Amino acid sequence: MRHLLCTALLSCLLFSPLSQAQLPPDYKVVLQTENFPPFNMADHGKNFARDANITGISADIVREMFKRAAIDYSLTLRFPWDRIYQQTMDKPNHGLFSTSMSEARKPLFKWVGPIAEYQSVLVGLKGSSPQLDNLQQAKAYRIGAYQSAAVSQYLERQGFTPNNALRDQENIRKLQRGQIDLWATSDPVWRFYAREQGVDDLQTLLSFETSQLYLALNKDTPDEVIERLQSALEQMRSEGYGSCAKNPELC
Repeated sequence: MRHLLCTALLSCLLFSPLSQAQLPPDYKVVLQTENFPPFNMADHGKNFARDANITGISADIVREMFKRAAIDYSLTLRFPWDRIYQQTMDKPNHGLFSTSMSEARKPLFKWVGPIAEYQSVLVGLKGSSPQLDNLQQAKAYRIGAYQSAAVSQYLERQGFTPNNALRDQENIRKLQRGQIDLWATSDPVWRFYAREQGVDDLQTLLSFETSQLYLALNKDTPDEVIERLQSALEQMRSEGYGSCAKNPELC
C-alpha cells in the first residue's frame, strides 16, 4: 500500500506545473520599446531612455507582468522602430512592446496579451478637411503615416501608398503646411502629440480599425516564459488592472 501511495505521489509531482523545466538563474529578457504615447514613452520626451525613465500605460502593465511572473528583464526605449523590431526577430530573449498582432506578424514572434487597445484613424484639419464615409474614399487624398507602423502597413495592404515619416508627430506640421491632406495614425496617440505641440485644430475624420496591443517575444523564447507572463496578465485583468477606472486615458 505504501509503495502504491509513493508511486502516486511521484506521478503527481512529475506531471504538475512545478515539474516543468525551470529557467536558468541568470535568465533575463531584453525588452525594447519606442515612443508611442500614452502607451510607452520616455519621461523626458527623447528617443532614448532606460528602465525607470520609461513611462506609459503599457510600460506599467509590462513591468507588473514581469514582477508577478518572477522573470528578470531590462527595459530600453530606442529609435527607430524598424531597428528594435528586427532585433526582436533576430535575437533570443528579446521582446518588444506595444505592437499589434497582424496576420503578417503573427508567425514571426511569440505573443503575450493583449495589454491595451487603440483605434486606427484618419485625422485632418478642422474646417478644411475632406468628408469621408469610408476608407476607400481616402485614396483620392495625400496621406501621411508613420514608417513601418501597423496603421501604415494596414493601408499598404489595402492598396494605399502613404507618405511615411520617421516620426509620427511630424505629420502634424505636414497637415498644417498642406503637405498632406490626411494623417493616418492611432487614437489616443494623435491626441497626445497634438496636446504636446499645443495644436487644437485637428479632428478625427474616420475611424477604420480597432487593434489590440501585445508584447512580442523572439520565437526562441521558452514557452514557460510565455505561460508565466500570460498567467500574470490574466490575474491582473481579473483584478481590473488597466481598466478604464485605473487608466481613463485608454477609454
